[in-house]
Order: sequence, then structure tokens, then C-alpha cells
Amino acid sequence: MSVNPNASIEVAAFKWVPDFARGLVRDLRVRWALEEAGLDYRVRLLGTPRPADYVKEQPFDQVPCFSDDQVRIFESGAIVQYIGEKSEALLPRETQAKYRAIQWTYAALNSVEPAILNVFAVTVFHADQEWAKLRRPGAEEFARLKLKRVSDWLGEKQWLEGDGFTIGDLVMVTVLRNLNHTGMVAEFPNLAAYQKRGEARPAFQRALSDQLAVFATNQPQAEPETAAA
Repeated sequence: MSVNPNASIEVAAFKWVPDFARGLVRDLRVRWALEEAGLDYRVRLLGTPRPADYVKEQPFDQVPCFSDDQVRIFESGAIVQYIGEKSEALLPRETQAKYRAIQWTYAALNSVEPAILNVFAVTVFHADQEWAKLRRPGAEEFARLKLKRVSDWLGEKQWLEGDGFTIGDLVMVTVLRNLNHTGMVAEFPNLAAYQKRGEARPAFQRALSDQLAVFATNQPQAEPETAAA
């Protein structure tokens, strides 16, 4: 399983992003799921601006988009679920276990990620703004509440639903990574260990390496300094 220019699966991804976004762009979730499922894929790289007709595939002009011989879809959560349904490595086949895994993808994206992205906004995007400095304590406190809920549920389990890794864990780990520039996850030792377990998976390491290699290859060249007259 690897990036293969002849693969039938295509994933749209950014050609380059600034340092703070590397390892966080959401095509990473899709790459990781494909690696876990053992499915080859090819990557369609997008620059800025995107092709004019790209919004016909992704109405918000974001990544990832996904296509194979059967579907063309966007939104990382939907894509990961679709991949999961092809592989027991990501989704159990028993109905209750399957939908408990799926529920955690929704929880990660709807109950946890918005609070974490609020912290990201005031500590990265707008860190130098006075309003962001004032907003930061409240944003962090709300995010801590979400982290505590996940930590309490996880307890001493290896994964959210026990011993089996699923798409719910995959999405949750990628959500938690948005706090890597802070020490917030480390405030919950079991949650920090959980994130590290996810990141240690060989499929994650391959996916991350492939994403970062693209950014390194397409690093913009610095403009040469103009010689003084």
C-alpha cells in the first residue's frame, strides 16, 4: 500500500502549506485510512489558486476530495468512513461495533474538533491580536472540558472502544494533533499516550511521511536579494 500514480483511487491534496499546517491538513486522515486498509492511491496536487472548476467537486475549495471507480466525495469524515467500510482493519463488521466506531468519528469532528480549532485560531492564526489574547483562556478552558470527556471515556483502554483500532480512533488522533503546539493534551496522561499510540502505527508514519515529502518538494524558492546599486 503506497502512493501509486497508476492507482484507481485519487486523493486531492495541497501542493504546499506553511510550516504550522504541516502534518495537520486533512488529507492526512484519508492517506492514513488508505494505508491501514492496504489500498494504493494517487495524489492530485493543488496549488493556489485552485482550478476554477474545483468548487464543483469541493464547494468549500478545500481538501481532501476522493474518487475511485465507484464514488466521488469530499469531507474527510465521509471519506474515512467509506474507506473503513472496505476494510475490517478500520471498521468491525458486527453492527453494534461498527456504528460505535462510526459514532466516534462524528464525536471527534463535532464535539471535540470545534473547541480545539478555537484554541488553534487564537494561538496560531490570530495570536498577535489583542482580542485573541483575551479569548485564549476561555477557549482553552472549553477545550480542556472536551479533552477531559474523552480522557474519562478512554480510561485505561487502548482505544476508544477497547482493544480494536477503528476509524473513530484515527479521526480522534488527528483532531488531537491540532494541539501539538500546546501542552494541553499532556495534561491528560492517558490521552497523550493514546495519541502517541496512534501516531506510532506504521500506517500513520507512512501517511505522514508522504504528506510531508510533498511539501518539502514544493517548498517555494526564496526570492534572490537584489544587489545594491
